[in-house]
Amino acid sequence: MPVFVARLFSRIALLGGWWTPVLVLGVVFLTSWPLMALAEPAGSPIAEPGNFWWYFVVTSATVGYGDLFPESAAGHVVGAYVIVGGIATLTTVFTRLATRLEQAKGRRMQGAITVDLSGHIVLLGYTPGRTEHIVDELTADGATRVVLCAWDEVGAHPMADRDVEFVRGELTDAGVLRRAGVHRAHSVLVDARDDNEALAVAVTADHVATGAHLVVALRDIARVQHLRYVDEKLRCVQWHSPHMITEELKDPGITEIYTQLMTHGGADTYSVRLPESLGPVSVDKCQTSLGRRHGATLLAARTGEQLLVNPSWQASLPAGAVLYYVGSHRLTPEQLAETLRD
Repeated sequence: MPVFVARLFSRIALLGGWWTPVLVLGVVFLTSWPLMALAEPAGSPIAEPGNFWWYFVVTSATVGYGDLFPESAAGHVVGAYVIVGGIATLTTVFTRLATRLEQAKGRRMQGAITVDLSGHIVLLGYTPGRTEHIVDELTADGATRVVLCAWDEVGAHPMADRDVEFVRGELTDAGVLRRAGVHRAHSVLVDARDDNEALAVAVTADHVATGAHLVVALRDIARVQHLRYVDEKLRCVQWHSPHMITEELKDPGITEIYTQLMTHGGADTYSVRLPESLGPVSVDKCQTSLGRRHGATLLAARTGEQLLVNPSWQASLPAGAVLYYVGSHRLTPEQLAETLRD
């Protein structure tokens, strides 16, 4: 009997796949039931159809409640056979699970996966230290999902300790970018090794991306005109400004606002000091008066050594405080005083 069972199990094992544990368990069940009926005395409750399946489950799972058990020596042998079959089945299942998990981990580490995400941010290119900094800023809110897509020279997942998916391959290959989910992404950053490479990658990314916001980091921002030939809608950001890059990825169009603020003739920024004659003035009063009379927006205020950026409307500003605002023209302290007295 043991020799027959061993040979049977070995033949089943040759089938491979997840059917192996199922077949082992099925064979053990179909053979142990009649054997138990033959081994036990007539009328034994354990051999009854309504009871044996329960005995088989708890015994093969090595739980053993003890509510049903064989009484004869031959029945004990059959019970041992059920236990061995259960252990063999569980061992096969756990082994296959461990193998699958190890294979999945290996594929993730090697960047061989296909990402099943949407609304995420894809980073095309990897620079040690710099990319980690960008990822940390992007994921600071705990809600943004990031996929890193790097060249083959990055042999293994460089940020396995972070919640970042990794895809490896030729960045000018549309298939690789699709594996990174570029066609379903919210934003895509082209952060290449040089500007020529950035142009080549941007061409492929623009082809693959259907609705994603495309951002290209350039070392020479003067080459922005070359990128405009790819797509008028893409944004070019200075390579040396990673914080601005992350802001543009999360909030498309914000770099255009910065550009306008820093460009002469755009929405310029000015400063003006609160006249001493006014005394303390609330931020609420400053915002509403500047907006209604001059179409200006208060950005910040300096009170002594303290700089208040986007100050609370309930805050009070002392006389002599410096106001920083966006507007179409510069205000004199006299104009400001007249505006705030109204």
